[in-house]
Amino acid sequence: MAWVWGETERWKTMRIRREPFGVTDEGAVERFLLRNETGVEIAILTWGGIIQSITVPDRTGASANIALGFADLASYQTAAPAPYFGALTGRYANRIAAGRFTLDGVPYHLARNNGPNALHGGERGFSNHLWAAEPIEDHDAIGVRLSRISPDGEEGYPGTLTTAVTYRLTDANALRIDYEATTDQPTIVNLTNHSYFNLAGEGNGSILDHDLTLRASQYTPVDPTSIPTGELGDVSGTPFDFRTAHRIGERIRADHPQLRNGCGYDHNFVIDGWSPDPTEPRLAALVHESTSGRTLTVHTTEPGVQFYTGNFLTGNLAGTSGALYRQSDGFCLETQHFPDSPNQPGFPTTVLRPGDTFRSTTVYTFSIA
Repeated sequence: MAWVWGETERWKTMRIRREPFGVTDEGAVERFLLRNETGVEIAILTWGGIIQSITVPDRTGASANIALGFADLASYQTAAPAPYFGALTGRYANRIAAGRFTLDGVPYHLARNNGPNALHGGERGFSNHLWAAEPIEDHDAIGVRLSRISPDGEEGYPGTLTTAVTYRLTDANALRIDYEATTDQPTIVNLTNHSYFNLAGEGNGSILDHDLTLRASQYTPVDPTSIPTGELGDVSGTPFDFRTAHRIGERIRADHPQLRNGCGYDHNFVIDGWSPDPTEPRLAALVHESTSGRTLTVHTTEPGVQFYTGNFLTGNLAGTSGALYRQSDGFCLETQHFPDSPNQPGFPTTVLRPGDTFRSTTVYTFSIA
């Protein structure tokens, strides 16, 4: 459990600790604890690249973990593949219709692990594998770089995919996630992190009173199996209009066919102003919890963000605090390309070819208001 110190004076208050967290069929799992000079602490597992906890202060200075997760490795493995608490999901995050797609005229078949569809990379996606890890120290951040090679044909996907994901905690209380991937054959890639947040504190009840703003004028409506119809729906006049702040629970029980299809909010929102070659992360979302004063701001280079309200948490899973997680006890803002893009020619492409590099950045910033 030795602390790893940087070379300069400032690292006396920004530090990394690594410790054992159990053993799997792929080897020993480690936990990296990142702590910055303001007391924000993030725990990251080498199993699934999981963000186990995010501890931040409230307006009184009292700290709490705001990320849903489990206290031990066995719980993550027993619950797998769902509910993906804090996990890296891939090769293809979100859903692919009927578990199949065609690339360059070649059909591919994936495991249908979500009703009739493929979800989050298959029966054992990126969230259920061991990642190699190394600590990193930058001039204004500390972090951990995770890497993994997914062999050709894993879960039915073509090509050997070499992936690196870097988590950085900055002294400005931001968690920056940088994704990179290369391939030796044409393939599809869509990577995200599946953290569930509760800004009042993990295990501290519902998130329905949180105020949400989404920088999105459109969303992708879905069929009853949560596959996009292919259209881009206008949020105006619907419960999906979060362009100004609304409580998450304000309209979640409205009589709207899309809320019925998703059993609440479980939809991809199209981020305003996205471009196919972004140079900087754009503002996607802002969430505020009034009792604690905690605020979460999300910036990303991705074209979409999946807003999910924990609709399928049923009270049968105990989190790190020992509390049972129930419906709407956490929310997700999964930055991503759109669901089922390989089968939707009108959506931004998720094809990666040899010689190209997939790159994506998302920044979660924690503050008090």
